[in-house]
Amino acid sequence: MDAPTSAPPAPGAADLRTTPFRVAVPQADLDDLADRLARTRWPAGLDEHDRADWSRGVPPDYLKDLVEHWRTSFDWRAVESRLNELPQFTATVDGANLHFAHVRSPEPDATPLLIAHGWPGSYVEFLRVVGPLTDPAAHGGDPADAFHLVLPSLPGFGFSGPTTGPGWGHRRVARAFGELMAGLGYDRYLVQGGDWGMAIAAELALHDPEHVAGVHVNTLLTFPPDDPAALADLTPDETARLAALARYGEDGSAHFRLLTTSPHTVAYGLTDSPVGQLAWIVEKYREWSDCRATPDEVIDRDLMLANTTLYWLTATAASSGRIYHDSLDGSNANTGRIAGPWPLSCPVGVAVFTRDITLPLRRFADAVLPTIAHWSEFDRGGHFPALEVPELYAGDLRAFARTVRGG
Repeated sequence: MDAPTSAPPAPGAADLRTTPFRVAVPQADLDDLADRLARTRWPAGLDEHDRADWSRGVPPDYLKDLVEHWRTSFDWRAVESRLNELPQFTATVDGANLHFAHVRSPEPDATPLLIAHGWPGSYVEFLRVVGPLTDPAAHGGDPADAFHLVLPSLPGFGFSGPTTGPGWGHRRVARAFGELMAGLGYDRYLVQGGDWGMAIAAELALHDPEHVAGVHVNTLLTFPPDDPAALADLTPDETARLAALARYGEDGSAHFRLLTTSPHTVAYGLTDSPVGQLAWIVEKYREWSDCRATPDEVIDRDLMLANTTLYWLTATAASSGRIYHDSLDGSNANTGRIAGPWPLSCPVGVAVFTRDITLPLRRFADAVLPTIAHWSEFDRGGHFPALEVPELYAGDLRAFARTVRGG
């Protein structure tokens, strides 16, 4: 992992009281995790077919091997040390304890950038891109492409959790992030996001158009219009993308439906069983990434475990899952709230990674985000590009920022 540049918060912060934060998990919590992993109660009745087959969920052979690595080889203290290289803070925003990393570039004229993660993500996702984004000159790049990074943990997630009351949907999160950026003294900034981070980024630009200079997303849903004529001349690739979108709605969105309607019900098992929490997350890494057999082909195994451990240690399975329920008022019928349209006034960049859950169609994208100024298609990567293909992810962010700057 590349070492990031550490620096204090931006000067000129207004009306935001921040408290320095360091990750320091009590040893008793790590001992408890190891003990629970050693005493895992595995399900009975899994036949030979189940041992390595993913068609019915995470297979036992893979999960048992990953759990043994978690118990005997994974080093949380090394992750903790890595996270503590980032300048981290907490602040009370809209009544919530908001955790964020704030990494200032050594380039004084760097572009401020807030990156919003999604589910089941965290700021751990961005460890591999912090250095290249904040200090490109140290990584063979152009110093003009540097960013001042703000990496918040979504309210209810990780060290921003748990939230204690309802109502923390994506719109409220967006408003809180706008307040955070204002409090840090940033008058004009870019926002990036995938998954829930995409909806949050778009809502933040709607909420705060005077200060958001541009939005970059790596997730976008483009549903076809009702007019059959619009589907008459689809290319084979576009037809395949629409078919994948339909398959996701039918067969790949069980987590979405469950968390929208009953986030607390599933959270009891996830909060009581670390193996349950791991299986819940690693299935998404496998289904949504650009892997062929197992997710650790494309995502570092210890980073997968670091993200899972963060959910486990903070017991935020319930409060993180509530973003689905609170954004959609507990009904899957309200999915359109996070599919646009977003009539933004700022430039928008879209990065399409070939093995994402669903792939947008450029011909329909302007109906969702009408100010698209940058569109990239990549033949590698999936739903977690900062983990899978960090060089492509960082490079596209730089390219988009250049279009916003006009250079």
